[in-house]
Amino acid sequence: MPTPPSRRAAIALMLLAVALFAFMDAGLKLLSARYPPLQVAALRGLSSLPLVLVWALATAPLRSLWRVHWPLHLLRGVLSVAMMVGFVYGISRLLLTSAYAITFVAPLLVTVMAGPLLGETVGLGRWVAIGIGVLGMLVVLRPTGEGMLTLAGLAVLLGATCYAGNVITVRMLAQRDSTQAMVLWMLVLLSLGAGLLAWPSWQPLQWRDGWIIAAVGLCGTLAQVALTEAFRRGEASLIAPLEYTALVWVAMLDLTLWGVLPDAPTWIGAAIIVASGLYLLARERVHAEAEHP
Repeated sequence: MPTPPSRRAAIALMLLAVALFAFMDAGLKLLSARYPPLQVAALRGLSSLPLVLVWALATAPLRSLWRVHWPLHLLRGVLSVAMMVGFVYGISRLLLTSAYAITFVAPLLVTVMAGPLLGETVGLGRWVAIGIGVLGMLVVLRPTGEGMLTLAGLAVLLGATCYAGNVITVRMLAQRDSTQAMVLWMLVLLSLGAGLLAWPSWQPLQWRDGWIIAAVGLCGTLAQVALTEAFRRGEASLIAPLEYTALVWVAMLDLTLWGVLPDAPTWIGAAIIVASGLYLLARERVHAEAEHP
């Protein structure tokens, strides 16, 4: 059967979003070599904020942007700051490919959190998949004293955990607030929170980094819009697995910009994590079809 146009568009938009996020993260890695992690996290928010503000005001009523569930937005802001700082610190010391392999445990963590926080049932099959995914993460981190169980690896894992918490808050907020409000206030709170924390050690920006900061803002904004539109047009079970194509992009970026590639254990661990994540997504689709035949 041919793929419907809406699904083809959703697939194309998701692939575009993944590629743009990979380029954004490469920009963050370049900036992390010259600025503290908190400052880079603040620059991530500030560089996208003007563009997102224009998009939000053009596509949503002003009342929907202001009348929101503030406690959850504030929690999401705290999680976003911790997520970005942990990720930026990690990629400043790790390959992008290695950092991405660790972050791919986030869907597994979302499943773990969804039980107690959202009241979702997590069956035996999902717990087995989560266990396999954790095993894959250990292969990537290699906690032997000689592997990557370093502060950088743990920082990325902290970022992935905060990202999972962020997803849970989005599921809660999606029932009451607009997508524009969620994206806008996440960036505002990220910019304010990381900016205030970074202010005492803020480094003067260099003119040569202006194009990188602008590219981070543009890629981040376009990626967020493409991601939102992809999930609007296509089913989550169809779109979400395409996130794993990021490994191809970050591997090419690692090779092109830094002339390095991850070792075999990292690829093996990443494959285990991806396989467990795909299994969870397949189980989610079967569960959804059982509830809504």
